[in-house]
Order: sequence, then C-alpha cells, then structure tokens
Amino acid sequence: MPTRPTLRQQFLRRKPLHSFTTDSSEAGGLRRTVGLFQLTMIGIGATIGTGIFFALDSAVPEAGPAVIVSFALAAVVAALTALCYAELASAVPVSGSSYSYAYATLGEFAAWAVGWCLLLEYAVSGAAIAVSWGQYLNDLTERLFGFQMPAAISAPPGAGGIVNLPGVVLVGLCCLLLVRGAKESAVVNTVMVVVKLGVLALFVVVGATAFDAGNLLPFAPMGMAGVSAAAATVFFSFIGLDAVSTAGEEVRNPRRTLPLAIILALVGVTTVYVLVALVGVGAQPWTRFEGQEAGLSVILGSLTGAGWPAVLLSAGAVLSIVSVTLVVLYGQSRILYTMGRDGMLPSAFHRVSPRTGTPVFTTLLTGGFVALLAAVFPLDLLTDLTSMGTLVAFAVVSLGVLILRRTAPNLERGFRVPGYPVVPILSILACGYLVYELPLATYLLFGGWLALALTVYLLYSRRNSCLETTDTARTLEETPA
Repeated sequence: MPTRPTLRQQFLRRKPLHSFTTDSSEAGGLRRTVGLFQLTMIGIGATIGTGIFFALDSAVPEAGPAVIVSFALAAVVAALTALCYAELASAVPVSGSSYSYAYATLGEFAAWAVGWCLLLEYAVSGAAIAVSWGQYLNDLTERLFGFQMPAAISAPPGAGGIVNLPGVVLVGLCCLLLVRGAKESAVVNTVMVVVKLGVLALFVVVGATAFDAGNLLPFAPMGMAGVSAAAATVFFSFIGLDAVSTAGEEVRNPRRTLPLAIILALVGVTTVYVLVALVGVGAQPWTRFEGQEAGLSVILGSLTGAGWPAVLLSAGAVLSIVSVTLVVLYGQSRILYTMGRDGMLPSAFHRVSPRTGTPVFTTLLTGGFVALLAAVFPLDLLTDLTSMGTLVAFAVVSLGVLILRRTAPNLERGFRVPGYPVVPILSILACGYLVYELPLATYLLFGGWLALALTVYLLYSRRNSCLETTDTARTLEETPA
C-alpha cells in the first residue's frame, strides 16, 4: 500500500510533462478549431481596451511628447514576459496558461496560488471593464439619439449607480456566445477587433494630416523621470497578451501557432500604441492634454470641425469593452476547466458539452461571478490588486522558463526565448519593480487572498488532486528532494 505523501510533498509535487499531452488529447475534451489569425485577434482584443482611447490624457502630462518613448519602454517590458509566455506555451500547449506552467515547474501549491492570481487578473479586471460599458454606451446614445439611461442603472456602483444593468447584460451576452462554441466566439471577436483597429487607424490617418514637428519640442520636458512615470502608467495597457495562452487546447498546431500569435499580437499592439501616441502629440501641443477628456475624440473634432469623430471614437470604445469582456470570460473559463481536470476544483468545472465542445457550467459560473461584481461592487479598490495578481503570474512564467530549461532541456519547444537567460531574468526583475511600486494596502489584500487560497487547498484541493489519487510512487518520484 503506497505511503500517503506529506504536506511538503503535496506542496512541491509537479505534474509530469507527459500528462499535459495526454490530458489535452483526451476524448470529449475541447475542440481544436482556432487558427493563427483568430488567435492573434484574441491577443489584440484582450490587450487593446478602452485605455488607448484615453491613456494620452494622463500619460502626456507626465512625459510630454516623450510619451512615445514611454510606450516603447512599456512594450519592451511586456515583450520580456511575452517571449517567456511564447516558449512555455509552445512547450506545454494546454489551456491553463501560467497555472499549468507553474504546475510543471514549481509544484502544486505554487500552481494553485497562481490560479488564484489569475482569478484576480481575469474576473476582477473583466468586471471592472464591464461596469464601465454603461457609461460609454450612454455617451454613444447621447451623441446619436440624445438619450441616456438613468445613472442609477448605468453608472458604476459608488459613482451614482445602484445596480449596473448594462454590465450584467454585456456579461450575459458574452457568456451565451461562448457557450455556443470557441470558433464562433473567435469569429465575432475578430470582427470587433478589426473594427476598433479601423477606428484607431482612422485617427492616425486623419491626425497625420495635421502633424506638426514643432509640437514635439521640447521632447522630454519632465526628463527621464517623467518618461519612466508615464511608462508605468501605460504599461497596464499591454496586459492581456497572456490570454492567447489560455487557448492552448483549442488551437490547431499549437506548438507553432501559440508562440507566433503571442509575438504577432505584441507587435500589432505596440505598433498601434506608438502610432496613436506619435500622431496625438504631433497634432496638438502637449500642454493641451492635461484635463482633456476623451483626448482622441477632441483631437479629431478640432481637426475636422465636425461631430462625427466623437461618435466614431465612442463606438470604438463600446466595441473595445465588448471584445475585452468576451476574451476575459473565455480565458477565465479555460483556466478553471484545467484546474477542474487536475482535481484542484470539483469535476463539474471539467465538464464539456458534447454538442458545442465548450465547458458550459464553468462559462456560466464565471459569467455569473463577473456579472455580480459588475452589478453591485465598486471596483476602484481592486484595481491595484488585479495588477498584483497579474505581475505575480508574469513573474512565475519567466521563472518557469529558467526551471524548465534545466529540468527538461530536451523537451520539444516550438519557440525558444532569445538571449536566454538574460530575458527571463530581466522579466522577473521588471515585474518585481512594478510590484514594489504598489501601495501597502494592496499587499495586505493580496496576503488575505493567498490565505484564502491556502485554506481551500488544505481543505479540498490537496486531497482531490489527480496526483493524490493516481500512482503515489510515481508522484513521489516526480517530487523534488
């Protein structure tokens, strides 16, 4: 009779690499229906949210025209992590994202903790953006029809709203689409992403006609300190690229497609951001950005002397929220699906509809949780907590690259991080620096969140883990000494 593993062994046991391949090819699992273009659009759709439509209003006053450099610096930091995601996604092409990568490299409890961090990144950020949909929808309907919904049902809770119905409706519609199938959801997301990229491209084209190089001087009035501050402000406009890795089991030829989609999404997002920033600061003096709301709309309006730019930009913001919410719910449900398959959550999370090939229960539960947050919770205090969870997950992925290169040097990889080991080390340091900049209250909330994770793990997950219920001898053999 095998010996029951100790708590330390349970914490540190790692899931064998061959198990990931076996699990992803199981009968009745997720279906591989997503191609490279659609997957790239998932990454772009999750990353380009409403932030770029309004980011210049807060970033330009910090850095001046050098905000262009700030976007480039933020892109470099994002690229460090994106390259690490690309390698691990090609080596472990499953749906669990950094949860699965941690399970293969750092051990079971680290994976469980990362899974809880991803709950923060996806669920809370999804609710935070869904709750603002009513405001942007009101802005659009006001411009088109002169009508607005009452603030009590459309404004965020704590800011004049009581129950945010548009946020709930948005989450519900996204859930219904996701339940129908991954392919259908990817197609709809692709259409919305193409439309919002078209809106931003229009801004670049029209704004370029009024480009004045004199507006770029002085280029860095606040010095490098201002450039760095603005880089920190705009960095979180790059969060979302990791959503690509949650589609690992629904992608055709994942070892090639996953890393390529991550890199293409990063290049696409960076190009859009830098062009919008360059045209924005070239079209008007940088001193006019401070206190300027809906900056892109104002710039286009002043250039054309018409009201249609504001309508167009508002429509772009509305579509941005829809596409980001769709991808967030998709990514969250796939992570929970993987955790259910590993026994870390009840088996219902792993159940897939034989008709649609989607985890219906997990999708609806995720949607219900996000809708509840969007409906009644003021989410301002949770913004930094979301950032903490995201950065921890990013750092774990970079650390996973270092560990897997040592423990499985011959593992098939569709992509290898260039400049190894410098790139993953720099990624960890960059994430650590941004974590250091977060306020004390965030550390306290995050500590409480991890304490809750530990409680659930001790009471349920460690006893129901698939590594607990399969061959114990093999499990112990996989455990680091």
